[in-house]
Amino acid sequence: MTLYYFGNCRTAEQRAEMERLDNEGICLFCPEVIREHEQQQILWETAHWMVTPNEFPYAGTRLHLLLIPKEHATDLLELSSDARADFWEALASTKDRYGLDHYGLGVRNGDCRYTGGTIRHLHVHVLTGPGEVAADKEFTPVRMRFTSAPGR
Repeated sequence: MTLYYFGNCRTAEQRAEMERLDNEGICLFCPEVIREHEQQQILWETAHWMVTPNEFPYAGTRLHLLLIPKEHATDLLELSSDARADFWEALASTKDRYGLDHYGLGVRNGDCRYTGGTIRHLHVHVLTGPGEVAADKEFTPVRMRFTSAPGR
């Protein structure tokens, strides 16, 4: 199984980067790789997590960060108990640093073909929409896409 699932890419640029990394057998989200990547920057780290902006943010987001565990896993429950506990510190730090009073969390566990994911390395999306919207304006909240089985 490859590290990337191309069926869920959102842009041609994202697909090209995924193909490049996949051809080289590189997991972008493993610590030794992400630290050297030209586009992806680590904003801060905890003992077990890295926080980075999403290089390909969802449309309509004001803020789209990724919390990425330093352990390579595809499910939150595969992480060590220390990494699972430290997740809450990474999230609290993110909330405090950005002064978030509302945000959404999204995480896909397991096979990307069924979850809408693109990379087989667990990561948690922290999403905020455009902020306050006037009462007379139509508002669509930011949505994270999940899929069912291919072809359905």
